[in-house]
Amino acid sequence: MYAIVEKRQLAAGIFLMDVEAPRLAQSAQPGQFLIVRTHDRGERIPLTICNYNEARGTVTIVIQVVGASSRQICDKNVGGHLLDVVGPLGHPAAFVHFPGDVLRKQHYLFIAGGVGIAPVYPQVKWLHEHGVKADVIIGAKNADMLILQEEIKAVAHEVFLTTDDGSCGTKGLVTDKMKALLGGSHPYTQLVAIGPMVMMKFVALAAKPFGVPLTVSMNTLMVDGTGMCGACRVTVGGKTKFTCVDGPEFDGYAIDFDEAMRRQGMYKPMEAEADQKFK
Repeated sequence: MYAIVEKRQLAAGIFLMDVEAPRLAQSAQPGQFLIVRTHDRGERIPLTICNYNEARGTVTIVIQVVGASSRQICDKNVGGHLLDVVGPLGHPAAFVHFPGDVLRKQHYLFIAGGVGIAPVYPQVKWLHEHGVKADVIIGAKNADMLILQEEIKAVAHEVFLTTDDGSCGTKGLVTDKMKALLGGSHPYTQLVAIGPMVMMKFVALAAKPFGVPLTVSMNTLMVDGTGMCGACRVTVGGKTKFTCVDGPEFDGYAIDFDEAMRRQGMYKPMEAEADQKFK
């Protein structure tokens, strides 16, 4: 059993939780994920790691209510427990393995959509701790849905906010801001996009003419999280990869996003049915 030691609501239907998992906290790296189960017949829910604190022995997860299983997690409160918290799983972000002299020459631009800012945070934090510049674009539908702003501002070099309705920051899409930055004086050497699948697809299309390497996280495809179910298959450069064991991060220009989005939608009818039963 894994105790929930902190919980707070970040926005409508979005919650942050700190969970006691000392061994996981000691070995986690940015870019990795974990699997949560609420009870012995519960669904395995892969979640990217938002933060980890070795001294406290805790890991931080951010959950958005999208169906029955995520609702069950979000209904838990401080003092409650999760049955399983397994990890860290997946490969860490590629920059973790960069030689120091190569790493210090990089200038990253992260593009985060919605709850995608949660897995972006530990990466930007790690780069900040290693003296590497990282700018961040955060996009959301409106000001109320912009989350983790202060946390990101504490570790990023520059932060740019965009909202669909213009209620905070620049009105428009993250791709508009990204193109403006890439076409300006910012000498970016690496791009990282994490968010809804359709957002990452259009980030890849918009960024390609600029010739800056792009990494995307395909974590939203995962189901089992161990490579056994095959639900997270994704075509990368014409080859089949498994998001959970080969990723979750891949070359954004090599992803077949149309195929990935079709796969992502396969289980929506079953998810909707399960959510209605849970309600």
